Amino acid sequence: MKNKKSSASQEAEACPSRCPDNSAFKQQKLPAWKPRLTTASVLSTFFLTGAFCLSVGVSLIVAANSVREIQVDYTDKCSNCSKLRENSSNWNSECLCSINFTLAEDMLGDVFMYYGLQNFYQNHRRYVLSRSDEQLLGRNVDVQNSYCAPFAAYQNGTPMAPCGAIANSLFNDTIDLFYNFDSSVIQVPLLRTGNSWWTDKHVKFRNPESHNLSAAFAGTARPPYWHKPVYLLDEEDESNNGYINEDFIIWMRVSAFATFKNLYRRISRKGQFTDGLPAGNYTFHISYNFPVTKFKGKKYVILSTMVWSGGSNPFLGIAYLVCGAAATLTGFIITAIHLKLRKKKTYFQRR
Repeated sequence: MKNKKSSASQEAEACPSRCPDNSAFKQQKLPAWKPRLTTASVLSTFFLTGAFCLSVGVSLIVAANSVREIQVDYTDKCSNCSKLRENSSNWNSECLCSINFTLAEDMLGDVFMYYGLQNFYQNHRRYVLSRSDEQLLGRNVDVQNSYCAPFAAYQNGTPMAPCGAIANSLFNDTIDLFYNFDSSVIQVPLLRTGNSWWTDKHVKFRNPESHNLSAAFAGTARPPYWHKPVYLLDEEDESNNGYINEDFIIWMRVSAFATFKNLYRRISRKGQFTDGLPAGNYTFHISYNFPVTKFKGKKYVILSTMVWSGGSNPFLGIAYLVCGAAATLTGFIITAIHLKLRKKKTYFQRR
């Protein structure tokens, strides 16, 4: 028996113990702040949180309601062009349409032009993955081994630049704005650059290094749905071509919802439009290239101003109001329960 006990003790000494060291840190004996939740502290926390959220929510909703915005649906107003674009063989035929609208009030300050799409799902998994980030960084990669298929290369082996379903479905309507002032028509100056995120423009997208942009894309071909190669996306500004074209960059940031809008242009505040867009009659001249009837979609042009909280989206304000109302209501419920229990306690103490 003694031999058995001695061997067991020797084995216990040989095997390391699984218990942590007897230190203040590993035995959780370090000094710590342990708050004491009293009725006053709990109720004040709920009521202060509710008051803060309610005040912020009201401020956000008031700011969102002060945004001036006008939305023009041109899906059916350009019905002739829509029917033309239903046949893919007419891709090279230009189709123009004009849409008149009226601004009842001045749109002061910076004015932004967006294009909106409805029922266009960019959140499909295969669609989101259908791109080559290495190619968009200007690197020489084999796109046929990427997620770009079936928009990676043509049957003769010529790679597409850029490749992928996202790039192939680039929104390519051209929208110009004209101001009908008295008997004259004035074209509103629009800014093509400065609309994308700085990180996208200078970090995530790069053109291949070459002395000539057309030579940099030699040996590649445009995607099937494009009218011109990537190095001619902006024929007026050579620095806005290739993968760093801002219309292309903005489109490549896919939306999580089927209805979305992307920034298209900014109004250049000069001349007659220094203070923004004056009230009056305007006309959109649209070169219709992007078909939407096959997926039962719609297209919009949106003119909007900005405030300190952003555009006219009340969601964040409503969320703050809901959280503030919930916190305040919880505070009142806890107060009622506390008063009820305190009355019962005093009743029993008197007995």
